[in-house]
Amino acid sequence: MTANNGQSILRTEALGMMFNGPDGAIRLFEDLSLDIGPGETVAILGASGSGKSTLLGLLAGLDVPSRGRVYIGDTDLTSLSEDARAGVRARELGFVFQAFHLLGGLTALENVMLPLELAGESDPEPRARDVLGQVGLAARLGHYPKQLSGGEQQRVAIARAFVTRPRLLLADEPTGNLDRDTGHRIQDLLFSLNQDYGTTLVLVTHDPELAQRCERVLSLDDGQLVAAA
Repeated sequence: MTANNGQSILRTEALGMMFNGPDGAIRLFEDLSLDIGPGETVAILGASGSGKSTLLGLLAGLDVPSRGRVYIGDTDLTSLSEDARAGVRARELGFVFQAFHLLGGLTALENVMLPLELAGESDPEPRARDVLGQVGLAARLGHYPKQLSGGEQQRVAIARAFVTRPRLLLADEPTGNLDRDTGHRIQDLLFSLNQDYGTTLVLVTHDPELAQRCERVLSLDDGQLVAAA
């Protein structure tokens, strides 16, 4: 898809994140810059503990940085209340959590219907069924998360993230719990979403094959994002 030609769907300004550890302050990153244009596909790599998942949470407005700004389009997420940030997420983006975060009291179908219901969709079931079919779970619609394998839960989480056809999809290790064949299917789905709907993809991954399918590959190294070698 298109590279950033002056427009931004996602950008940061002087982003910094600090934690208080047992031995004092821990600076995860400081003055981190990122600028992503509509329709881009970007992979973020980095060693374990480098802060990739934390960064993704900040980009989605799930957490608030110690300093700096995060913008989705023209909206400054860091200036909003928690409820207002949730509203932006509901309208603008999908998020695939590494730990799934499915609702245990809802079936697979109900988990995927939920974002559509929250968005005011009058008849969410057909689209939710269709998306679950695309991820190979047409026969598991009525199963609860505890009745699904880890890979199946991951596929439900991915279906839930893109059922609303968001402008921006952030995914934390989207193929990390999948076998090779299912992983390839999920990769194809992610990139078809990018091609068919212009959805911007930002993927945190350890999978070099998935990373190489992206237009840009960045590495989080010593608190900064740099072009991967």
